[in-house]
Amino acid sequence: MNKPLSPHLSIYKFKLSLLMSIAHRITGGALYMSMLIFTVFLISLTMGEKYYALYSFIAGSWLGKLAIIGITWAIFHHMFGGIRHFIWDTGRGFEIKTVDQLAALSLFGGIILTILYWLIFYIT
Repeated sequence: MNKPLSPHLSIYKFKLSLLMSIAHRITGGALYMSMLIFTVFLISLTMGEKYYALYSFIAGSWLGKLAIIGITWAIFHHMFGGIRHFIWDTGRGFEIKTVDQLAALSLFGGIILTILYWLIFYIT
């Protein structure tokens, strides 16, 4: 019974493109779950000033702000990941160098756009 074992995670090299693929899936799930936060916001608007004040207090806390910034990053990161997948759907971008460049664009583009978004939001 010397059957070959299937490869497992311990033998893979964790390249940026692999991590961005995993992050794309996680951000997709996180964005889906973050719709609950948006729904609670809408409900707080309909329930009156007291409930909206409670929502604003929670969203304005450091943990609430961190969550909102994280959701913003997830939106931008997921957008860049979607663009990456769209490029692949056209049959382009499968060279190793291009895959790595698109993964880096997905990571750093999401971070940069999140920072720019919040800088502009606080300036205006």
